[in-house]
Amino acid sequence: MIVPVSELQVGMFVSVPLSWHEHPFLKNSFLITSEEEIEKFKSLGVGQVEVDPARSRIGKAAGSTPAGEPARDAAEDSVTVVPEELTKSIHDHTLPPEKKAQLVITHSLTMMQNMLERPTAQRIAAAKRGIAEIVNLILTDDSTTYYLINITTHDFYTYTHSVNVGVLGVALAKAIFRNSSDHDLQALGAGFFLHDLGKVKIAADIINKPAALTEEEMRQMRRHPAEGYKILVETRQLTEEARVIVLQHHERADGTGYPRGLRKNEIHIYARLCTLADVFDALTSERPYRKKMAAFDALTLMRAEMMSHFQAELFEKFVLMFRKPIHGC
Repeated sequence: MIVPVSELQVGMFVSVPLSWHEHPFLKNSFLITSEEEIEKFKSLGVGQVEVDPARSRIGKAAGSTPAGEPARDAAEDSVTVVPEELTKSIHDHTLPPEKKAQLVITHSLTMMQNMLERPTAQRIAAAKRGIAEIVNLILTDDSTTYYLINITTHDFYTYTHSVNVGVLGVALAKAIFRNSSDHDLQALGAGFFLHDLGKVKIAADIINKPAALTEEEMRQMRRHPAEGYKILVETRQLTEEARVIVLQHHERADGTGYPRGLRKNEIHIYARLCTLADVFDALTSERPYRKKMAAFDALTLMRAEMMSHFQAELFEKFVLMFRKPIHGC
C-alpha cells in the first residue's frame, strides 16, 4: 500500500522510491527501526512510499501464534542476514585491496543491520558465520586490512559502529596475538562485532538523542553491556570469553567504567582491546552534538587525556596499526 511520508511509523516495511545512489539507506527495502530513519525519509523530498503490510510489525503481538501451531518467526524466512555479495567480495582475488575493503565494509553494514533488527539465535549464528569470513580476510590480507581500518564509515548508527569496532578489534588482536595459537580470533571477532548488541534493549530516543544524555538517560544507556551479555546467554551464542567482551567493553583500567567498575587486570584483555577500538571509533565518528576528529587527532587525545583508561602497551600496538604495510599480501 502507498503511505504518505508524514504517516510513516517505526515497524513499517518500506520500499524507497529512488535509485540506490539517491538516498542514504543501505537497502532499497527495509524495516524502519527508528524515528531517525523516518526523518531521513522526510529530508528526501518524496511525498509517499510503498509499505508492505505483510512484512511490517505494526500492531503484531510479539511471540503470539495461533492455537495449536508451533511458534514461528516469519521474519526469519524473509531475511538473509549475510549478503551473498559479502562472501563474493572477500573471495574475489581480482579486486584491488582498496576496492575490496570498500565492498566488505558496505556489505558488512547490511549484515549487521539485518541481525540487529531482530537478534534471534538464528540471526546471531548467521552473522557469526559472516564475521568469521571477515576475520579470515583480516588475518590473511594485510593490504586489504589497511584499507578496512582507514576507510571505516564515520556516522554513528549502532550497526555502523559495530562494524568499525569489529574491524579495528580484530586487527588489533591480530597484531597482539599473531605469534600465539592460544586465541580463537574468529570467536573474538564475533565479540567485537557484537559488543553493542545490548543497545537493542535501550529506547531508540536515548540511542539517537542529538544531545548529551541526562543522568537518568545515562543510567539507562549503561544497561546495554549487561543486556547484550544476557541476550547471548539466552540465545546460547558465542563463547564465554567473547561474551565477556560484550559485558566489559565499557570498563576502564582506573575503575571509572561500568557496569562493575573493574580495574586493570580485573578486566579481560579481550575487553581491553575492544575498549580501544570503541573509544577511537566514537571520537572519529560524526555525532549530532560533536564533529568527528581526524584519526591522528583522536589518537593524540587518547594518549594525552585517556591513558588512565587503557593499558599502555595495547595502546601503542593500536597506534601502529594505522601505518601502511610495506609488503602487501
